[in-house]
Amino acid sequence: MTETNACHAVVLAVSLLAASQLTAAYTLDVGSMDSVKTVAASMTEDMMSLYHGNESGGTPGLLPDPYYWWEAGALMGSLVDYWYYTGNTKWNTLTEQGLLFQVGPNNDYMPPNQTRTEGNDDQGFWGMAVMSAAESKFPNPPKDKPQWLALAQAVFNTQAARWDSDECDGGLRWQIFTWNNGYDYKNSISQACFFNIAARLALYTGNQSYANWADKTWNWMTSTELINPDTYYIYDGIHTTNCRNATPYQWTYNAGAFLLGAAAMYNFSTGDEQAKWRERVEHLLNGTMVFFTGPDASIMTEVACEPVNLCDLDQQSFKAYLSRWMAATTKWAPWTYDRIKPLLLASAKAAASTCKGGANGRMCGLKWTDYGKWDGTQGVGQQMAAMEVVLANIIEHAASPVTNRTGGISLGDPGAGGMDVGRNDPFNLVFDANPITVGGRAGAAILTILTILGLLVGCVFVLVEEGKDGETEGSGFCWATVKGRRHREPWNRGRIKGIELFRLGHGSRRISPESDGSALDKDDVVIKTHEEFSLKDDEIESNRRPLPARIRRNRTESTQSDTTSSYWSAGYHDSVLANKGKRRRLDQRRSYPGPARISAEVLERRGVRNNTRAARWREPKQYV
Repeated sequence: MTETNACHAVVLAVSLLAASQLTAAYTLDVGSMDSVKTVAASMTEDMMSLYHGNESGGTPGLLPDPYYWWEAGALMGSLVDYWYYTGNTKWNTLTEQGLLFQVGPNNDYMPPNQTRTEGNDDQGFWGMAVMSAAESKFPNPPKDKPQWLALAQAVFNTQAARWDSDECDGGLRWQIFTWNNGYDYKNSISQACFFNIAARLALYTGNQSYANWADKTWNWMTSTELINPDTYYIYDGIHTTNCRNATPYQWTYNAGAFLLGAAAMYNFSTGDEQAKWRERVEHLLNGTMVFFTGPDASIMTEVACEPVNLCDLDQQSFKAYLSRWMAATTKWAPWTYDRIKPLLLASAKAAASTCKGGANGRMCGLKWTDYGKWDGTQGVGQQMAAMEVVLANIIEHAASPVTNRTGGISLGDPGAGGMDVGRNDPFNLVFDANPITVGGRAGAAILTILTILGLLVGCVFVLVEEGKDGETEGSGFCWATVKGRRHREPWNRGRIKGIELFRLGHGSRRISPESDGSALDKDDVVIKTHEEFSLKDDEIESNRRPLPARIRRNRTESTQSDTTSSYWSAGYHDSVLANKGKRRRLDQRRSYPGPARISAEVLERRGVRNNTRAARWREPKQYV
């Protein structure tokens, strides 16, 4: 190639690149339903090219790495929206498959492959997706499968049981389990998801119990000033070590989730309550204006990260949810339409103008304020956000969300998710259901049922320590209780008479067998239960590390499969009659071949946790 020809080739390449930045892939007419649907169809097609859960070897309902599980739930919600706005059933089978495959064994979006790292906000996005399916009359699953409304109720039930009044006087923790980073953080999006679901369940079912929980969540957010009382900006969260020092970042999805929930509460309420919620909707909408920038302050922007090019993979999708929920708000709070629609219109035009990237020349970018330019980013979040804001421009033509009283077809289950209630650490079986009312048929009845005070659990187990002369056997004793409190120790799961029971994992603090029982409070009530239960390998882990190999295993008589373990269960089986000030010890040792078994009695611990008499812990030597 001559030097002249090479020069021409470079000029041609540069010209083509420049042309790609000047020529938009989409010519969007936001006033035309056909144009909106056509553009949204292409955007959805490109979004789904990044999803492989329906392919051979894929897992339905999961996005590939590095996307997190919660965003797959958000994506399923966007596909429900796509059908709702367009009537196009192209993705319905895939959507149903994904929504049902991830429900978990108790139909509450706590699947085993996610629960070790699952947060309340993660679960909440799946709950909001199925709530949308119920409200939009998305085709029901087969009768032998969990139904959309029941799934949303299950998410609500499990999350209401995690309400934590011990730290910061309320709120949900970000993380469900103690061992995950963020367990000491109460973030606004976890509260927003819970508030959103509770408010929408109240409206759908007509049950006041859900509305009470929405009120409770709102009051907690304002009392901690995570919702700023003057600006109605919603801050990211607070640490439980300092309940008043909010992390000041603002995200679009927090604003959107609270806005839609408040609109649902406005629609649910009457009289003075309705006037109060109308005012809150107005204030939230005012606060949301912080996310609209550009020449006319009308283009949606993720202000905490987008201007400085620091939005991570999660944050690249957040504008999808504000777009979705602002549009939906106009259905339940119709007076907001004139304020919201111009913002969605300007943002949709700007978003579509950035869709010039990728190999196909039409992948959408993140920065809509770079009107007509692609910022070099692409992914599920960018596609979902562009698709949602474009579709939002035909909200006035979409059907109003239904309720049980206005044509809803999804079946509910007020007790859904009951087996997972209280799994904020896998022991808390009890939840103070106040203010849940008994009369709510479609409400949070499971919470009332589970108000059991004084359930007592005792754990007996053997720890084996490897000393200089080989293995030596030792024993440990633990007290455990449930009085509506949240435990901070790691617990391992078993089952006693159909009730979830959990054993202290290695590394937890224990009362030694030599204790005289004086740690018990005089008001303790003992429920005596003596049963055996099995544990699988994945259930005999502490929250920070597996039980050490020095725990002696009984291999001589075992015929168990590879999925189970056996070991000596020897120790003290105690029956405590605390109210009478008596304690009886049965010095009894047994070994159980086959699957790991522990003989246990139900005793109490956590109800006296803050009583100094209950803190007579002894650290077994070398065990922690």
